[in-house]
Amino acid sequence: MLKQTEGSRAVAEAVALCRPEVICAYPISPQTHIVEALGEMVKDGTLAPCEFINVESEFAAMSVAIGASAAGARSYTATASQGLLYMAEAVYNASGLGLPIVMTVANRSIGAPINIWNDHSDALSQRDSGWLQLFAETNQEALDLHIQAFRLAEELSLPVMVCMDGFILTHAYERVDMPTQAQVDAYLPTYEPRQVLDPADPVSIGAMVGPEAFMEVRYLAHAKQLQALERIPAFAAEFRQIFGRDSGGLTHTYRTEDAETIIVAMGSVLGTIKDVVDEMREEGHRIGVLGITLFRPFPIARVREGLQGAKRVVVLEKSMAIGLGGILSTNVRMALSGLHLHGYTVIAGLGGRAITKKSLHGLFREAEQDALESVTFLDLDWNMVNKQLEREKAHRRSGPVAENLLRDVGVVAARNY
Repeated sequence: MLKQTEGSRAVAEAVALCRPEVICAYPISPQTHIVEALGEMVKDGTLAPCEFINVESEFAAMSVAIGASAAGARSYTATASQGLLYMAEAVYNASGLGLPIVMTVANRSIGAPINIWNDHSDALSQRDSGWLQLFAETNQEALDLHIQAFRLAEELSLPVMVCMDGFILTHAYERVDMPTQAQVDAYLPTYEPRQVLDPADPVSIGAMVGPEAFMEVRYLAHAKQLQALERIPAFAAEFRQIFGRDSGGLTHTYRTEDAETIIVAMGSVLGTIKDVVDEMREEGHRIGVLGITLFRPFPIARVREGLQGAKRVVVLEKSMAIGLGGILSTNVRMALSGLHLHGYTVIAGLGGRAITKKSLHGLFREAEQDALESVTFLDLDWNMVNKQLEREKAHRRSGPVAENLLRDVGVVAARNY
C-alpha cells in the first residue's frame, strides 16, 4: 500500500509487521520517533503480544535486548550517536553471544564538539563489533532492510544494525510502499531461537574463555559473519519475489557499464550523486555510481567486480578516521588491491554539512582530470582552518619565550612542584 509518511514512522510500522516480542529503548534524537511510534502501537494493542520496556540509559537498552533475546524473544531497539557509544560494551556482548537482535541506528555525528546532525561516525565507530551493518539510501530501502534484517539475524543468529541517515531520512516525509502483514509473514518465519535460557534447564552463556580458545572463538565469529555474503543476495531475491521490488543486496550500481570514473558511497547521499551523474552523462562524461548497502561484512569481491572496469575510483564518505583519512575508502582499497587505477578519498558532509550538486559537479570534474589530492575535504573552509593552524604555530613559537620571561620573574618554578 502506497502512503506518504515520515521515515521514522515507516520504519516503526515495518518493525511492527515483523512481530517483535520485546522492544527496549532510550530516547535520543534522531531515532526517538521510531520507538515513540512503536510504544504507541504496543499501548493501543496494535502490536501484540509485545512488551515495551522503558530503560534508564542506552547501555540498559542493549542489556535488556540481550536478556530478552537470550530468553528466546524476538528483540529490537534503536539508538544514535552518543547513545551507541554508551552501549558499546553491550554491543560487543550481543554479537559475541550470537544473539539475533535488530537495531536501528539513526546516523548522527559523535562529539566533541556536540553535534546532532547526520554523518556516519557513530555506526562506523562500531564497525568491528561483530554486528552486520546495512546502510539505507531511501526511506523505502530503510523500511525494506528492517524486514530483511530480522530474517538475516535469525538465520545466522547474529545481530544486525540497520543504518539510516538521521533527519535526512528519519524526519523526511515521502511516499513508501508499505507491505501487508501477510507479505511479511510469508517472508519472515516464526522466530525459533537457537539458544534459550530456561530455569528448568539452566545453562551459562557468556562464560570466560582463556587464551587457549579465545582466538578460535573470534575466528568462528568472523567465519559466521562471512556467511552473510551468500545469504543476503538470496534473501534479496526472495524479497523481490514476494514484495515485487529490488531492495537490499550487497551493493548496487548505477550507470557503470562504460564508466571511466566510478563514485563509491553509501546512505542517502547516493540520491544526490545519481542526479549529478545523470547531468554529467548528458554532457558526455563517462561516470557512474557504486552504492554500498552491506558495510559489514565488507563485500570485497562484489566491490572489486563493480570497479575493475574503471580508470579511477572516488570514495565519497560521511566519516573520518582522524590521523588517517577515510574509513569506507580503506575498505574499498582492500578490494582494489592489484588493480591499476587512480583512487581518491573524499571526506564530505561531516556534522550535517550539506553536500550540494554544485560541489559534486566540481569535484567529479577534478577527479576526471586526476587533479584531486589523495584525501580531499569537500567544501572545507580553508580560511578558518589556516587561521587556527597559524594560531597553533604562534603558540608553539611563543611558548619557550614566554616561559623564559616567567622564569626571569620567578614564576615558572612553581610548575616543578
